Formats: sequence, structure tokens, C-alpha cells
Amino acid sequence: MNWAVFEGLLSGVNKYSTVFGRIWLSLVFIFRVMVYVVAAERVWSDDHKDFDCNTRQPGCTNVCFDHYFPVSHIRLWALQLILVTCPSLLVIMHVAYREAQDQKCRQAEGQGKRRFYLNPGKKRGGLWWTYLFSLIFKAAVDVVFLYIFHRFYKNYTLPSVVRCEIPPCPNIVDCYISRPTEKNIFTFFMVITACVCILLSLMEACYLVGKRRALHGPQWKPVPPFWW
Repeated sequence: MNWAVFEGLLSGVNKYSTVFGRIWLSLVFIFRVMVYVVAAERVWSDDHKDFDCNTRQPGCTNVCFDHYFPVSHIRLWALQLILVTCPSLLVIMHVAYREAQDQKCRQAEGQGKRRFYLNPGKKRGGLWWTYLFSLIFKAAVDVVFLYIFHRFYKNYTLPSVVRCEIPPCPNIVDCYISRPTEKNIFTFFMVITACVCILLSLMEACYLVGKRRALHGPQWKPVPPFWW
């Protein structure tokens, strides 16, 4: 991973975020991305290799593992992190578009002309809606993945032993999961941090809406014709 590029992206996101957004970003980077990279990948690296069943019937272990773990836990977690961080980059792209439009306008009309945007990074107009959409999308992604994890792993826990009777298994066989306690600890840690991130996103959305209502009064003004 190119940490210089990643640091630049984080700096850009922080620049246009509110205080809730900065806390959310710090939480995601330190307690989700870093934990995933440093520890979580190693914890689940042996999930299939050390999934043992008390039978030597060919194919039984693979079929049972696929039944109880239809999607890799760690890959789901990685997909969740990717989807939950993408909307923040959308805000940066929108600001970059505004800056490009402002620069183009100043070059066409001369440096002394009025700027197209007084402050391209100010959350007004279309950028306000982009930022609000990013918050709702981030919260929705975390909610959806918490539901998926709950469906695949009931109560977000892994049992020490699972019983399998799926063909070609000759009868009911016991299968043992590698390091279930350690995996459960990391799973609960992931669930708790995701819940905190959802709460922060919703608080930031309420903050944006409340601030907009305070500035424009109790009545909402229509969206300007020029969306961007």
C-alpha cells in the first residue's frame, strides 16, 4: 500500500469534514482498517485449512465448510471497509470538480472577474447534498453488512463445533472451527466499531440538517437550478 497517497486522501477528507466526520475517519482508520491489516487477516488465514471433521470421506469437509461459511468472513469485512470509505472520496471529487470549474471560469474571464465559487469546499448547494448522501450511504452500508453478518453467523458468534449431515458425508459428523474464541472477539470488535460509526454518521447528518435549517429559517428553500 502506498501510504503517502493514502495519507493525502485522508488529509483531503479531513479538510472538508465536520468534527463528527473527523472522529468517524479516525475511528475507521485506526480501529477498523489498521486492525484488519495488522491482525484480522492473520486470524482468519487458517479458517479452511484447520476446519477439521471427524471423517475421512472425500469432499465432506469442503461441503460442510461451504455450508456453514458461504462467504469468507474476512472478505466480507474487506468489502465493507471499501464500500464505507468510498463516499468520502466522492466528496473530494466534487470539491475538485468545483475547483476546476472555478479555475476554468477565471481563465476565461480574467483574474479580476468574480469567482465562480467563493469557496469551492463550502458545503452549500450540490456539495451539501453530496455530503449528506455520503453520510446516509455510509450508515446504510454498515447496517446492511451487520445484517449480513448476523444472517451468516447467528448472534455474530462462531460455535466451537458444528454438526454436518450434508452429502457426501456418510452420517452426522462433527466439524471443529479453528480458534473460535479469538475470532468471536474480533467479530464483536468489528460490530461495536461499526455501530459507533453508524451513530457518528447519523449525528453528523442531523448536524448538517439542523445547521441548514438554522441558516435558512424554518422553511426549506428550493434547490438552486445550477446543481453543482
